[in-house]
Amino acid sequence: MNAVARILDWPSDSIGGSDAAEENPLAPSTQGLWDSATLARVLKGAASSEFTVSGVEIDSRDVQPGDLFFALKGEAMDGHRFVEGAFAKGAAAAVVDRPVDGPHILVENTTEALELLGNAGRLRARGPIIGVTGSVGKTGVKEAIWAALDRASRGDAHRSVKSYNNHVGVPLSLARMPARARFGIFEMGMNHAGEIAGLTRQVRPGVAVITTIAPAHIEMLGSMEAIADAKAEIFEGLEEGGIAVIPADSPYFNRLKEAAVAVGAQVVSFGKARDADVRLLDAVPAIGGGSLVTIDMGDRRVCYTVASPGEHHVINSLAVMAAVRGVKGDLGAAGVALAEMGGLPGRGARLEIDVPGGEPDVDADAAGRRPASPRNGGKALLIDESYNANPASMRATLDQLGRTPAHRRIAVLGAMKELGSHGPDYHAALAGPIREAGVDYAVLVGEEMAPLAQALEAAEHSGELGKSASLPLGKTVPFAHCLSVREAVDALREFGLERDDVILVKGSNSVGLSSLVNALDKQEG
Repeated sequence: MNAVARILDWPSDSIGGSDAAEENPLAPSTQGLWDSATLARVLKGAASSEFTVSGVEIDSRDVQPGDLFFALKGEAMDGHRFVEGAFAKGAAAAVVDRPVDGPHILVENTTEALELLGNAGRLRARGPIIGVTGSVGKTGVKEAIWAALDRASRGDAHRSVKSYNNHVGVPLSLARMPARARFGIFEMGMNHAGEIAGLTRQVRPGVAVITTIAPAHIEMLGSMEAIADAKAEIFEGLEEGGIAVIPADSPYFNRLKEAAVAVGAQVVSFGKARDADVRLLDAVPAIGGGSLVTIDMGDRRVCYTVASPGEHHVINSLAVMAAVRGVKGDLGAAGVALAEMGGLPGRGARLEIDVPGGEPDVDADAAGRRPASPRNGGKALLIDESYNANPASMRATLDQLGRTPAHRRIAVLGAMKELGSHGPDYHAALAGPIREAGVDYAVLVGEEMAPLAQALEAAEHSGELGKSASLPLGKTVPFAHCLSVREAVDALREFGLERDDVILVKGSNSVGLSSLVNALDKQEG
């Protein structure tokens, strides 16, 4: 039976049916996610009445009918102010530390109650649990693993949505996991040592994946070794006999391996290295975009397509395959999921936007550029990488920009945050990748981008730009250094976008480049 046939040949039985639910003391007796009796017991609180909830939410703006709303209290905001609004949007009940009008569970501390519910969600889980962390690519890898397992389990895989990967997002994601779920996939993030250790003890994965180690959060951690150690904390929560999936090509491979072996984990490495357990054999451009990938998994070779272009997506796909195999998932389903999965909003989504000018259907020159004319309107390609950025991901996406056929290549680059004293050097070092990518115009956003602006200007005066193989001798990289997103939008409009242009937008989330993406996509001002 081939891979596709296996995917379509669903088993007649359904794991997580009513019989299984009745055997689990934490499973609600109804079709809902949690019932009031279970909630009162788990949260060590008192229920005002009987009710059942179908979801869990902490933001009143996102409440859906049937949700349980947690009124969390932070330093600047008290969720109890929004309980009435949550009920107005259809919340079935609320978790509060004071009596309110409407069905509720009264507890001493709502934040601690959320953690307790997350623990209960994990305790009643029947299927394998996968934890994912890393400096780059963890959300995409988490989503791809989920897509593979959800396809093979007929919709019975659960994962943390968005980037809910911190001390609130992880217990929230665990609390949302249905009792019937056959797989759970959870992302874990950090910016200080010790954070992942706390999260992984809640998730208790059977498979723990580290995507890569890069200088994200180096301001808080001080060194690359410290970053590797902080990511390796994910192994501390591994179930007995668990699997550690780690990057074979990382300079910190041995450090990660030692941390995994120390807790008794089985190590599965992935990458280009000859001794990698999941080894990349070949990756060539696929028809219609992306890459056709062949890997060696020891006892078999697997060939599949990765829809998102770029070597970093190819390498990440190896981690996906290793994790899916680690939970005895369907590799055929994983291959189909990778072939269908495009970029996520803010993380590689590719958008066609309307622009003036350009002639279609012309041959590209040796650098991949297409001549354009301002006479007609057309489409340009917008690559949305606005959610996050660090030196490694910047280099990877600029490299992919350079491989993308275009009339002109435009890079809108926002500041990289949490680099501390290393920041000026890391920003200035992007001048090389910008030149190598054949960028025709760069928009630099944020005060931290000043060293890069100086590097580009210095290179222009020294003639160093002519050394780039992707640029003709003497060609420079025009740029604008903007302190706000509004200025960046104006700079792009003054430059003028044309048909077949490719615009890369990438920066740390706090820079706010997502609003620039919206402005270009919707032609907003």
